[in-house]
Amino acid sequence: MMKKTWFVFAAILISITSALPLLSCVPKAPPQEKFVTYLSLSDLTGPGAGMVVPIVEAIGFALDNLNGKGGVKGVKVNSIVVDTRYDTARTVSAYKRYRTEPRAFWAFIPLTAAVKALAAQMEADKIPCTTPGDGEFQAKPAWVFLLGAPYPDGFAATLDWIVKDWKDKGKSGMPTVGYMSWDSQYGREALRGGQQYAEKIGVKLLKPEFHPPGAADYTVWLSRINEAGADYCFVGGVDPTQSLTLRDALKLGLTKKIQFVSDYWGLDENVGIKLHPEATEGALLVTPFARGDESRKLPPVAELWSKYGKGPISEMKAGFPAGIIHVKYLAIALEKALDQVGYEKIDGEAVYKAIQTITGTDSDGISGPCAFSATDRKATAMVKFYRVQSGKLIPATDWVTTPDAVSLHKDW
Repeated sequence: MMKKTWFVFAAILISITSALPLLSCVPKAPPQEKFVTYLSLSDLTGPGAGMVVPIVEAIGFALDNLNGKGGVKGVKVNSIVVDTRYDTARTVSAYKRYRTEPRAFWAFIPLTAAVKALAAQMEADKIPCTTPGDGEFQAKPAWVFLLGAPYPDGFAATLDWIVKDWKDKGKSGMPTVGYMSWDSQYGREALRGGQQYAEKIGVKLLKPEFHPPGAADYTVWLSRINEAGADYCFVGGVDPTQSLTLRDALKLGLTKKIQFVSDYWGLDENVGIKLHPEATEGALLVTPFARGDESRKLPPVAELWSKYGKGPISEMKAGFPAGIIHVKYLAIALEKALDQVGYEKIDGEAVYKAIQTITGTDSDGISGPCAFSATDRKATAMVKFYRVQSGKLIPATDWVTTPDAVSLHKDW
């Protein structure tokens, strides 16, 4: 019995010993890929989709391009995109669902009401956010950053342009300016500081006219502005809002009488200008991002479109460059944060601190230099004016520094 037991034990030992070389040859599991998570909670089918979709598209292309090159110091960016339909409840719900994703480090939410509803939660979660332009986030620097120059500052720059244009035409006194935009939080944002700036420089700003997003006819509001004696009219909304407004202004005979100026999100060559070339001819646009053929010739824009875009670059919509510069700044901040804390500790707080140190970074011609700092949440302090001529956006000015209208509003 003893011999039999020893024989069995020896056989087992020989089997194990024989297997050891085989076990040592089993390939090791591949190292786990390093990544961070980016949340894009955007209205891809809502009233703002005309401009939001090209921005989100460019962000996706730029992140794919970044990841294709190995990411940032070997860390790739996993992007989660949710269509929130310009609805605050949907946006809040989407954020709550995805805020615990591994290494969530940034969110893009182009809906002011939703950002304000989520601001405290995002700060508690240490997830910074980018949104287009409400001056409140510049006035009270915290965890929300702006995609471009604040709306009040862009409106103030427009008022400066209007006064100069008025005087260049040899007219005395000061011009009367109308204001039309969506009946929403966004539609009122430019006035919080912008209205005080008009008073400061002596421009007569008419009572603002607000209309529902997606309105089909604008003659009622245009008629009131005309009857009040407007020489100029600032038009907010997202294209085709501006082009439809100008369509109705043309019907009323106002396009030759009133100089219309679109805010950042209007007059896209491939949307409203193409639909209503006669009505939009001669209209002006203020924007913190390069537009038209000027933007298409910029190397980062042309290169990304040639690699990922569908169709000729002439079909590129206006928001595309904004997405590119947004990703560039995030990538620089992420690299700085990784240098500071390493991958194991990387999070939104580390990137939040890092992005405040990239002041002055060149934008490759897409906008003015980066203005992010410890006290600034605006991506840039500059805007540019374009004029519609023969269906094209032609530069009407160089880049100009905006006035600080945000600080004039005291009730933030």
